[in-house]
Amino acid sequence: MRLDGVLFFPVTPFGAGGGVAEDVLAEHVAGGVAAGAGGVFAACGTGEFNALDLPEYTAAVTTAVAATAGRVPVFAGAGGVPPTARAISRAAADSGADGLLVMPPYLVTAPPGGLVRYVREVTEAAGLPAVVYQRGTARFSPAAVAELAELPQVIGFKDGLGDFDLLQRIILTVRRTTDREFTFFNGLPTAELTVPAYRGLGVTLYSSAVFAFAPEIALAFHDAVTGGDEERARLLLTDFYLPLVELRDLVPGYAVSLVKAGVRLRGLDVGGVRAPLVDPLPEHVELLEKILADGLEVAGA
Repeated sequence: MRLDGVLFFPVTPFGAGGGVAEDVLAEHVAGGVAAGAGGVFAACGTGEFNALDLPEYTAAVTTAVAATAGRVPVFAGAGGVPPTARAISRAAADSGADGLLVMPPYLVTAPPGGLVRYVREVTEAAGLPAVVYQRGTARFSPAAVAELAELPQVIGFKDGLGDFDLLQRIILTVRRTTDREFTFFNGLPTAELTVPAYRGLGVTLYSSAVFAFAPEIALAFHDAVTGGDEERARLLLTDFYLPLVELRDLVPGYAVSLVKAGVRLRGLDVGGVRAPLVDPLPEHVELLEKILADGLEVAGA
């Protein structure tokens, strides 16, 4: 399964009663696909995977699959304690997802071999192609990722650490030990800020949380980077992505709640975030609105 272009990580809307607003999610996903997303990653980090129970997760993935209507692949998040992660992965398969994004196991710090075992168990439960997310407590060695690359279900590796020395050694080890197609992703929060650095390692795919609320900006940046327009890419980084990251870093969890606030600013009522996240302060929403306006102007939207 080939992924390309800007990868869309939709938020999970919550209605007035607190449950998943499936109609709003369908509109959100369909709009993103129509705007030009290269893939949909439903119920992942930006979609508050951590705050969904199994029926809500199933509803979110089923809705995303239906709204995408086969136009691009749909990957669903899977992670947490092993029994839950296996149940979630089976639910993703039953809901029609094309693949999984395997996130770190809950809290436990494990050796690389244990992480490989965890990935094997989760992916075997669903039988879906999977991308493995290195972040937080899930830190893989080069040898462990080479072992992952031999698992038939694992098709890629998403880096959320930003340790470029480690990632370079991982890439070189995998390329040396396997001939099969295996894709690497930039999975840092607000990934566009580090796209130039990752591209230096040959990693061109990246997550775009910004696409969820400003696809015009995300696509303008992607076009500038892939088209070699370094001046426009630098301008977007300076005038939009840098101030957005500075705002994001003011409060833990803003990497998700600012995205949801951005979706609301663009006119779609997706509700607030669930605990333990907090919604942005009013003054921060005002600042986000200004940053968004500046980014849209630079993007020519």
